[in-house]
Amino acid sequence: MDPLPGFVGFTTALREAGLPCDAHRVQAYLDAVERLDLAEPAQLYWAGRLTLCADPDDLPRYEDAFARWFGDEPPRRVSKPVTRERKSKMATLTGGRQNGESSQAPEQLNAAASDTEILRHRDLGELSIAEREHLRELFAVLRPAPPKRSSLRRRPSKRGRLDPARTLRGMLAGGGELTQLAYRDRARRPRRVVLLIDVSGSMSPYADALLRFAHVVVRSAPSSTEAFTLGTRLTRVSRQLRQRDPERAMLAAGEAVPDFAGGTRLGETLRVFLDRWGQRGLARQAVVVVFSDGWERGDPGLLAEQLARARRLAHAVLWVNPHAGRDGYAPVQSGIAAALPHLDALLAGHSLATLERLLVEIRNA
Repeated sequence: MDPLPGFVGFTTALREAGLPCDAHRVQAYLDAVERLDLAEPAQLYWAGRLTLCADPDDLPRYEDAFARWFGDEPPRRVSKPVTRERKSKMATLTGGRQNGESSQAPEQLNAAASDTEILRHRDLGELSIAEREHLRELFAVLRPAPPKRSSLRRRPSKRGRLDPARTLRGMLAGGGELTQLAYRDRARRPRRVVLLIDVSGSMSPYADALLRFAHVVVRSAPSSTEAFTLGTRLTRVSRQLRQRDPERAMLAAGEAVPDFAGGTRLGETLRVFLDRWGQRGLARQAVVVVFSDGWERGDPGLLAEQLARARRLAHAVLWVNPHAGRDGYAPVQSGIAAALPHLDALLAGHSLATLERLLVEIRNA
């Protein structure tokens, strides 16, 4: 059985205890664990302490969480003089050699490059079963930040427009003296994000990974994120993807979508989306993201017309093409060629690293 879920759960417990375990620290921890003897609690303890703790104040909480999660007491410190040596971070994460052993050669350090980092740049459509299992754990540590928009409501602020009511109340509290001016500014609210995922036959190698990515985005902001699948028909899967457990969410989404690995009618399905949901408010001032390779069996002119319509409604329209990240790619497919004039950006989406960059594009839209 793959032990990675237990270690990812341990990092989640540390995050709940208050440790700043971001995605980079978690990846470094998983990389270190893969090179350790899991039967040695001391090695597990030090791997987590070196990669997950950012401050000396984190040590008591880390040791408490380690004892509760693994059922082992943290190793006691040995108070004997130790000669300090400068070791590279790579040597630390890969279980550096003991005193007296020769240091690793540059070739060996290059060979010890992180499997996780390599997997982040692999094509999602070419992964083995084991790599897909590992990728699911990496999806679990993503932390999307939804884009923000200005609200009509205003809130107290250090700058902005003068707030006469609060300024007057401050004067009354101070005996009539004007001691400080009060200001207010527009509040910031999450901007709606709409994900449209092509699940046709040409996109089937990427469909599972893209739906798992959509699950992460929907779970991060369930009230302001919507997800649909595109194929021969349009299917709304937002409710299914709001489930906490990713496997149950994928199973529910699979049961709800009747046209997996079928044909593609992007123009018709986009028109259904805009007529039924988008025009009524779902796409208004939203960030609309289309995941598709652009192979359109219908009329490309209809696709261009509907994308122009979506662009007038939305705040931004992004198109994510898994083939756009390959060398020598040219947007010559009928769907992509018709869509390009109406897009804010055409992005690659063939790997976890490109999907992470997509999260940045969505946040900054």
